[in-house]
Amino acid sequence: MPVKFTDEFKRDAVALVDSDISQKQVCKDLGISMSALQAWVRDARFESHGMTPSTDPDEQRKMAAALKRIRELEMENEVLRRAAAYLSQVRINAPKMIYPLVREMAAAGAPTRVPVAVACGLLGFSEQAYYQWLRSPVSARDIEDAHLIEVLRGLHEDDPEGGYRVLADDLHDLGYQVSERRVWRLCRLAGIRSTITTRKRRYKKAGVPVHDDLVQRDFTASGPNQLWLTDITEHWTAEGKLYCCAVKDVWSNKIVGYAIDKRMKARLAVSALEMAVAHRGYPTGVVVHSDRGSQFRSRKFVKALKRHGLTGSMGREGACADNAAMESFFSLLQKNVLDRGGWVSRQQLRLAIVHWIEAKYHRKRRQRRLGKLTPVEFECIMMEAVELAA
Repeated sequence: MPVKFTDEFKRDAVALVDSDISQKQVCKDLGISMSALQAWVRDARFESHGMTPSTDPDEQRKMAAALKRIRELEMENEVLRRAAAYLSQVRINAPKMIYPLVREMAAAGAPTRVPVAVACGLLGFSEQAYYQWLRSPVSARDIEDAHLIEVLRGLHEDDPEGGYRVLADDLHDLGYQVSERRVWRLCRLAGIRSTITTRKRRYKKAGVPVHDDLVQRDFTASGPNQLWLTDITEHWTAEGKLYCCAVKDVWSNKIVGYAIDKRMKARLAVSALEMAVAHRGYPTGVVVHSDRGSQFRSRKFVKALKRHGLTGSMGREGACADNAAMESFFSLLQKNVLDRGGWVSRQQLRLAIVHWIEAKYHRKRRQRRLGKLTPVEFECIMMEAVELAA
């Protein structure tokens, strides 16, 4: 049965392409065809400019030409707007003062990427002068910051419990004249923090379960789509928290559905379930096991289970072992993605989670329970064996 991809999955695939991952790599990581990805990218670009995607070749050529001209005008406007704002903050109108702006606009992750040739032409200086500056753009302040960070790393290794104030005192003992504010900034930039930092947490009592516990900590299945586990995790970014709900098939340990959003509402759990159902070919009779979180007790989630012919199951209050197999996955996610450093934006963390699940966990991480196979390899081999037996 052909796989029907959800709109959210298509948007994530397009976002990975926009983050400068090649289309070939995205197709390999997500297990989709090149023609499908190119169609999603094309339709997304049309829709972003208020155009309705069409299957007519002539209409597609006209819209492609319009998009090209719109892109050229956007780049010109972006260069002039950014240059005016940048030069209003400096007193000397010299080319070297605006070179960092050109580098920023030409960067791979820029919101509106502008080629160096276009920016230099509009701002009135040569590409040669820009590239000559680019070969040695580091200031003395940057070099000093890099040196101080290395010193701070060494001090932190000797005393990992100490915070930035302790590190500032240690720097003063070594003869460095550095303010505590600067030490705090460098520690935050380098991800240096005390190992005894704790967070205050407020726990709410779980509500009344809406399903019986049909699993009883027996996380095994003899075939696909018999038992799914689901849960929600959260992590901080500079823009605020980001929440991820995942659905796992215990037969192959594959994450068959997930949803990521800035709000932890019932819709998050429903979206993850809808993705799992669509990707697995709309199976029925699957036991979906969760904890007693409000999202899984909500009427929207219960209705979604009934609508797709699925059976709900729910663990006991405060017993994380009742969903231990799902907790183990989130532990891997925490160590391999969430705790690898600070995240500037929710979108940055979202793409990191999607890429790790699809490219690393599904296709590269071998699991002993699966005979040292990846989830994708295990499902391919077992599916072929079932077809041959039939």
